[in-house]
Amino acid sequence: MQQERRFAVIVQADDLLALSTILVCPTSTSTPPASFHPEILVGDDPTHVMCEMVGPVDARHLGDHVGHLSLDELRAIDDGLELVLDLA
Repeated sequence: MQQERRFAVIVQADDLLALSTILVCPTSTSTPPASFHPEILVGDDPTHVMCEMVGPVDARHLGDHVGHLSLDELRAIDDGLELVLDLA
C-alpha cells in the first residue's frame, strides 16, 4: 500500500463541490508524457496529470489545497480530458 502523499487535480465544476464525491485526475511523477498526461508543476516538481484516470473520490479524503494551475496548465488538462472522454 502506498504511504506517501498523493496529489490530484480537481476537475469538477465549482458549483458541484458541495457534493459528497469530487471528480479528480490523479498525478504522477513517473508516468510517461502523452497528450493525455499534461505536465503541471506541484511546487517546483514537474508532474503529469493522468486524465485517463479521472474518477470520483470521497470529499472527506481530500487534503488541503496545495496550489492553483496556470491558464496553460488548465487548457492542457481540458485538452487531455477532451481526448480521453471523446468530447471534441
